[in-house]
Order: sequence, then structure tokens, then C-alpha cells
Amino acid sequence: MHKGRLEAFSDGVLAIIITIMVLELRPPQHAAHLADLQPLFPVFLAYLLSFVYVGIYWSNHHHMLLVTQHITGVVLWANLHLLFWLSLVPFVTAWMGENSFARVPAALYGFDLLMCAIAYTMLQTTLLRVPGGNPVLARAVGRDAKGKISVVFYVTAIVASYWNPAISYAIYLLVALVWLVPDRRIERQIGEHRD
Repeated sequence: MHKGRLEAFSDGVLAIIITIMVLELRPPQHAAHLADLQPLFPVFLAYLLSFVYVGIYWSNHHHMLLVTQHITGVVLWANLHLLFWLSLVPFVTAWMGENSFARVPAALYGFDLLMCAIAYTMLQTTLLRVPGGNPVLARAVGRDAKGKISVVFYVTAIVASYWNPAISYAIYLLVALVWLVPDRRIERQIGEHRD
């Protein structure tokens, strides 16, 4: 099967996810001072963190499909599985922001991030197992230390949310920063493959 429709559909869903998240940033009614925006600060921080996460998934998804030649029905379902968990990001983001980073919203946010990471890994594994394989992706992924460490951090953050949600958010931010650093593994493999 051709990957073009998969890419287009995924890009559209991720664009809608970001749009839904920003709609939670509602301006205060009949208030025209900067101080009136202060109650929106937790909502904005939650949006910013989630925007970065969705951007990271979009970028890595793009790179992964860039080196993919063939997809199968299993790949389509693995991709939908990832999109399902990503589509819940606006909900957990809004709940977290509206409740000033309380314990249960912090844990649920982490659970959704954990499920996104697991779903992404499942998609990656499925792409590696397509008929004919995906040697460029296999070399780029290697042992996927970043992916495995991220899962451990998410579980740690979920557990920590019951003692101190601030620790959870610090961990979520740390994982985002780790992934925000451009991951050039796939680009490097593409360059070596061309040479």
C-alpha cells in the first residue's frame, strides 16, 4: 500500500488536535487588562507543554514515515492506535490546566503520555516488520534507549503525582526537553544510505 494517505490522514488529525487544544484558551469576558489573563496561566502552561508533545510526535512520525517504503493493514491499525491516544491529549490537557495541576489530572496526563509512547513504539515495531523490512529505520532506532527511558519516566511521574504533582510535571517537561533536542538518527541514516 502507498503511505501517502496514511501521512495525510495523520497530519490532519494532529492539526485538529492542536486546534482543539488552543480552543481551551478562552479570553476573559469584558476584561482588558494583562492582570485579567493571570487565571489563564495554568491553562496556557498545559497547552504549551502539550503543543510541544504533539509537535514532537508529528516530527518523529514524519521522519519515521520518510524512510518507510511499504505499509500494511497492521501498520494502518497501529497508526490509528497512536492517533487514538494522541486525540485524548486535548482532554487531559484541559482537565490539567483547569484544575491547577492537581494530583489526579497530573496522573491521567502522564497515563495518556505513557500510552502515546507505547503506541508509538508499537507503530515503530510494526513498520520494522513489514515485508522486506525497513533497514534504514532499524539502524536509526537501534536499541531505542530514549523511547525506553521515556516510558520509565512516565511511570515514575504517574506514581509521583500522588505525592507531589509538581514532580510529575517536572518529569513531563524533562522528557519533552529530551525529545525536543532534534533527533538526527533517521536523517543521519538517510545520508549514509545515499552515500
